[in-house]
Amino acid sequence: MRAIGGLWRWRHNPLRRTTDLVEAWVALGALLAILLVAPVIGSLVGSLAQDSMQRSVREQRQSRHLVTATVVRELERSPLDLDAETASRETRTRVLAHWTAPDGTYHRAPVMTHLSTPEPGEHFTIWTDGHGRTAARPLDPATATTHAVLAGFGAALLTAGLVEGARRMIVWHMVRRRYARWDQAWDRAGPDWGRTGTGS
Repeated sequence: MRAIGGLWRWRHNPLRRTTDLVEAWVALGALLAILLVAPVIGSLVGSLAQDSMQRSVREQRQSRHLVTATVVRELERSPLDLDAETASRETRTRVLAHWTAPDGTYHRAPVMTHLSTPEPGEHFTIWTDGHGRTAARPLDPATATTHAVLAGFGAALLTAGLVEGARRMIVWHMVRRRYARWDQAWDRAGPDWGRTGTGS
């Protein structure tokens, strides 16, 4: 609104300088870009991110499988597992387990489980790839959508920040040129400006 007010104020003002009008137009252009261009860029980036994330969700759901593993025995916790911060959030136990992969191969390896006191022969589920190697849980669609929305929102904010930064740089250059012109005008006025008898 300041940009529109600035344009209106300087429209017929006899003290208006060209730089004042340019500054008001730059401010109006930046305001329109922030209000119109930034949301469009944000929605485009969000849409592209959503397509990419949902494609990744589908690929992960096709390539990762939930299989049932059987506890062979509990393993000692490594020093890395004894982090107090992670221990307070969730209890995970390291066990030696075996399972059959989706391709029919037999696997036996150390894995982490949510079982608090795992006993030999106890069953739990883990995620694996098609060859039976342990894998992270696949991304769910809601989380993917959240990431896409955040990407779009971030792109819109970044665009708005770049536009505002460009506006400030333009105004800064204009103010520097204005001060340089004032310095030149003071130099032309001479060192005797304002003294009694100047010009007589």
